[in-house]
Amino acid sequence: MFARISRLLFGAALAASLAGSPALAQGLDKIKGSGEMKIAMSGAYPPFSLINEKNEVVGFDVAIGSEIAKRIGVKPVIVTTAWDGILAGLLAEKFDTIVGSMSITPKRQEMVDFVGPYYRAGRAIFIRKDDNFASLDDLKGRPIGVTLGETHEKWAREQAGWELKTYKGLPELLLELENKRIDAIVIDSIPGNVAITKSGKPIKRMSLPDLDGGNVAVGIAIRKGNPDLKAAMQKALDDMMADGTYEKIAMEWVGADIR
Repeated sequence: MFARISRLLFGAALAASLAGSPALAQGLDKIKGSGEMKIAMSGAYPPFSLINEKNEVVGFDVAIGSEIAKRIGVKPVIVTTAWDGILAGLLAEKFDTIVGSMSITPKRQEMVDFVGPYYRAGRAIFIRKDDNFASLDDLKGRPIGVTLGETHEKWAREQAGWELKTYKGLPELLLELENKRIDAIVIDSIPGNVAITKSGKPIKRMSLPDLDGGNVAVGIAIRKGNPDLKAAMQKALDDMMADGTYEKIAMEWVGADIR
């Protein structure tokens, strides 16, 4: 009997402790109380997030995150941070959410909750136009560029015989490829296609039908234990998709409806 009472008391104390913990307190009420939502992304992933000539962070992710914040009734505050530490930053409460084109994976779902998905993408490999690599085997022994911390880095490390070099983001990858310091880059298909079309760089996408080319779910990360925040953000996203706002943003930055 005493053991049972002790377990009940311990359970009550644990529940009270969790209810007052910082992680669970960082919900919708706290964001509304502060009047702002801190939204994290790399700032180095055009057309989803990039720094313009006025030193402003702009792009598809910026527009989506900002619109969600406004519909919740708070001011969006954009925070740029290195991608390889962005989940740690969220868990350390340096910001409220990540709207940064993050693929939804089982491992990430163990750490955070996701709103969305808000678009779908896929893996692609880009090479210089004057190169003739036709298969994954052709890239063995070649220096291959990836963004540190992306799911593409993990996938590339599973390829036998590849020499990997890690970078901070897409602009650096494209520059390194163009200047022949690497022979290929592994990135999401959408930003790769858009960047090459807009820049006119002498780069092409490898034709690899068996590569995962277009059905990876991309979501908006928040800390676990915030059901009210998740519901409010999901409603804002759903309403954007229903009233045409999402499509307008997508057409402006990507040139297509990518949901």
